[in-house]
Amino acid sequence: MSKPVVELTDPRALRALAHPLRLALLGLLRREGPLTATRAGQLLDESSASCSFHLRQLAKYGLVEEAAGGTGRQRPWQATARATSWPSRPASMEVRAATDALSAVIAERYLAAMLDWIGRRESEPSEWRQAPFGDQDVYLTADEMAELAERTAALFAPYLPRTDDESLRPAGARRVMYLDVALPIDRRS
Repeated sequence: MSKPVVELTDPRALRALAHPLRLALLGLLRREGPLTATRAGQLLDESSASCSFHLRQLAKYGLVEEAAGGTGRQRPWQATARATSWPSRPASMEVRAATDALSAVIAERYLAAMLDWIGRRESEPSEWRQAPFGDQDVYLTADEMAELAERTAALFAPYLPRTDDESLRPAGARRVMYLDVALPIDRRS
């Protein structure tokens, strides 16, 4: 990938990404490498025409690009960055609305992944059923919350190269979604 992170600040790009299939396509390209719309459709159980349309929309905003080695319908696509970021404090109401829409779609994906795990965890080997599932209620200042996020990111840093280089993955390694979410709670909750 040409860069580690692409930062979206254009509300049109944020709204374009706030689509479940586009998020799925972008994630798939980041994990699996270059894919044609046909192959992406097979992996996501979507039509190749739909995938092709949504890949072109992602390309319009610089999130994917054509990869070398194909022509016509066999043209592969690749992600342009390992991750996507957007402003935590948007400068305008238009950008705020777009970031909120994108964040809501991502939260729905997280919920779907958690419900899927709950539904299938009993069929998993016992060592995988030990995956943590819970929360901690703590009292933090905003600075402490930011420090905790930095420390958590540092814990994950040694494992990140495995995403791009399969040879670094030990035997038995699986893709794991580890959610890192801090939710300041309303005082009434």
